[in-house]
Amino acid sequence: DINLARQLVLERLIEVKDLLPPGADPMLVPNSTGLGEVFQYYLADSSGPDSDPAGSERALIEQRTIQDWLIRPLLKGTPEVIDVNSMGGYVKQYQVLVEPDLLRKYNLSLHDVFEAVANNNANAAGNILEKHAEKYIVRGVGLIRTLQDIERIVVKAVGGTPVFVGDVAQVRVGHAVRHGAVVMNGEREVVSGIVLMLRGGNARDVVQGIKAKIDDIHARHLLPGGLRIVPFYDRIELITAALSTVYASLAEGVVLVVVVLFLFLGNVRTALIVVGTLILAPLATFIIMAQVGLTANLMSLGGLAIAIGMIVDGSVVVVENVYRHLSSDQSESLPRGDMIIRASQEVGRPVVFGILIIILVFLPVLSLHGMEGKMFKPLAYTIMIALCVSLVLSLTLSPVLCAMMLTRGSERDPWIVRGAKRLYAPTLRWALTNGTVVLSIAVGLLLCSLALFPFLGSEFIPILNEGVVAPQTIRLPSVSLEASIAIEKDMQRAIMEFPEVESVVSKIGRTELGNDPQEPNESDPVVHLRPHDQWKTARTMPELMQRFRERLTRVPGATFLISQPIQQRVDELISGVRTEATAKLFGEDLEMLRRKADEIARVLEQVRGVRDIKVEQLYGQPYLTITIDREKIARHGINVADVREIIATAIGGGTATRVFEGQQWFNLVVRFPEQHRNSIETIANILLTDASGALIPLADLGTVQLEEGPGRISREQLQRYVSIGFNTLGRDIGSLVSEAQQRIATQVALPPGYMVKWGGSFENMERAMNRLRVIVPMTIGLIFLLLYSSFNSLRQAALIILNLPFALIGGIVALWVSGEYLSVPASVGFINLFGVAVLNGIVLVSYMNTLRQEGRTLDEAVVSGALLRLRPVLMTALVALLGLVPLAFARGIGSEVQRPLAIVVIGGLVTSTLLTMIFLPVLYRLVEGRVSQDTGVRGGRGPSEAEDAPPRATRLPD
Repeated sequence: DINLARQLVLERLIEVKDLLPPGADPMLVPNSTGLGEVFQYYLADSSGPDSDPAGSERALIEQRTIQDWLIRPLLKGTPEVIDVNSMGGYVKQYQVLVEPDLLRKYNLSLHDVFEAVANNNANAAGNILEKHAEKYIVRGVGLIRTLQDIERIVVKAVGGTPVFVGDVAQVRVGHAVRHGAVVMNGEREVVSGIVLMLRGGNARDVVQGIKAKIDDIHARHLLPGGLRIVPFYDRIELITAALSTVYASLAEGVVLVVVVLFLFLGNVRTALIVVGTLILAPLATFIIMAQVGLTANLMSLGGLAIAIGMIVDGSVVVVENVYRHLSSDQSESLPRGDMIIRASQEVGRPVVFGILIIILVFLPVLSLHGMEGKMFKPLAYTIMIALCVSLVLSLTLSPVLCAMMLTRGSERDPWIVRGAKRLYAPTLRWALTNGTVVLSIAVGLLLCSLALFPFLGSEFIPILNEGVVAPQTIRLPSVSLEASIAIEKDMQRAIMEFPEVESVVSKIGRTELGNDPQEPNESDPVVHLRPHDQWKTARTMPELMQRFRERLTRVPGATFLISQPIQQRVDELISGVRTEATAKLFGEDLEMLRRKADEIARVLEQVRGVRDIKVEQLYGQPYLTITIDREKIARHGINVADVREIIATAIGGGTATRVFEGQQWFNLVVRFPEQHRNSIETIANILLTDASGALIPLADLGTVQLEEGPGRISREQLQRYVSIGFNTLGRDIGSLVSEAQQRIATQVALPPGYMVKWGGSFENMERAMNRLRVIVPMTIGLIFLLLYSSFNSLRQAALIILNLPFALIGGIVALWVSGEYLSVPASVGFINLFGVAVLNGIVLVSYMNTLRQEGRTLDEAVVSGALLRLRPVLMTALVALLGLVPLAFARGIGSEVQRPLAIVVIGGLVTSTLLTMIFLPVLYRLVEGRVSQDTGVRGGRGPSEAEDAPPRATRLPD
């Protein structure tokens, strides 16, 4: 519960607040996440940028004021918006710049001016006055309204003559010291806003609400002049593109499934009955999803696309069996209704158990935690809901529609089924005759596929193509904001050379909210790309990013990490660093951490596939340190507080009060002018008054020196650490990190108490895979129990379970051929594959058992059962397979996450179906034949001489 966690953290902050030094005010950032920046915009003036620097500065102050006091409050009123971050431009500020020489002239201190300003900006409440039966509220108005009001504040009377603030200081409107800026297209600075979505909010609804508010602001002409709000990052574009990819794959999958139904059923009415389930099941699924709070996102819709082939499985089996019974000779001896009920009951039990088992195999997905759980639980829930709906429709709607629409069927199979049987019958006969060879081939194929497993490579989740690039820029910690802006403009101009780039907007440093601890030496650019058909330099996103990487190496003064906005944030949420993988070196001594981190970085440079190495910069931040000598200040009768006040106020600037302009307010800051605080010499010569009234330079009260120190100190679980982050190119993260771990262990000697922990997507991958290694076997055990309860036979339950490893063959080979890595989506694909393989096995074994109970011999039951169940098994496999073909070949945004899953299922279904129809009958005959010999039982319900006949003696049905 995030709200409970925030409450507990806030309580702890209150407890320790008094223990913190003055000026350290801890606060909770808005209740959002790293992925909450769903919409970003900048303010554009139709008149264009001002060529005069002073005019440009005034314009940026005005635009920032409009952003803070007009646009931000209006947009914050949008539902599920927790805040709107302002960045760029200059924050307006009233300033009292006190001249030290004038202070000495009037024998005043900086403290006197500060207190005078702070105490002369207030209203007074005089309670009420009653007169002539009326009540008057008494109040005194003393708020500062203008610069002249500030100048006329009396600091002190000298010789009966008042000394005003204007006598000792320059009063003006300026801007606050800024720690960030926003630069656009390598040309100019702009003011921007970042919309933060409430944790758990719906990004599509939030962005649509924000856009409606912006349109309303423009329509009502609330912005002065030609000022307009222009978006440069819009999450809804990614969402729409990803959903379009899934919708297209879903529609194409439905078409392919319908084609299979018509081809294999060979009857328009039977096909329409199954299509009815195909239409109603998704509709009912959407209704239930809305009731339980599942939104239609990339993963939930992907789950429905995956389930498209499976939701008709039950209906296919029921309708096919009903149609076959109506086509048989027995249809004339029984009423049609009884025949339909009998046919439905005949396959009802295997259908129920088969679909329940498919639902059960997705339980491991529900056990996932962290990011992988958030991503794949909606997929699993959607599939489970769709399968439950399809099960109900298969057992209720399908028989009813059969009774309404079907009469007597045709005994002749469709041409495609006849062709399949002509190929299958001799193959089955050969397999039953050469059972040992078949088993050897199956085991050999399994071993060969398992031998490919180490060559697959592994990753957490495939990187989503967002259609936007984020080349993060990192400069030296000592760089000033102005120098950062200049380097950033160079980077942007280099990026704008590419014809694929439409615009570049960079956020340098941090915002006032402080929810992103980015220093001025770092930037967060957003490169907006043109449509893909206009690309000339590269064909794919990874190729374009590599071109960017090569070009930016020629930009001096910075290093660059090429990524994407959401990918960066996800990486940061996982490990705290905006790279795919991170090595965190823990230890106590900062210098030792720095040296060993550099050694690790040099080792990583030798690992194939490592790109964009980023070592956290511990040192390199210059400090101007004023060390107070207590003996010297005691000699002059000065306290540490007096020196601290002059440092904080004269140099840093102290906020004395606020100036109100209507509903707006701005800080009023007291400090020395820049020429008295812009160097070590001027700061060392700042004068303080001692107890006797003598003026003492700051340098005489201690030491004033420049030194280098840490820019930041990172801690995790109360331990110091330094991070070494890196991205990958052309290699899977699993084998890369494995090699890096081995190299670091042998080439970097760590002192006692120092250790390396690996984070990022590799950490998530390891956690997810370790969890699946435990949960999947437990789930297979539950499946075995369900199979046992279905067949009441341990050997037949084991028979179907033994079919599962062979379903891996096609999935592994498909991953290897396609070049995809073993990832969490691929693992979910294997889980899905197990369910379909079990369903086909149940359908086949159940019918063979039924034939034996009707008195058929073992060979007759195996051959007839396999041939008669060829059509439903092929149909269930093909509809599941073809339903995923569009996902496997999709190339739109969002397809990267679904593709490994689809490839695994498609490849696995090819081999699983072949082995189910060939390997399983051979294994069934082998196991049941031995049991019959051991028990002396021949056939199903009675003895049969045909039990011992060779398979070739069995007469195959036409």
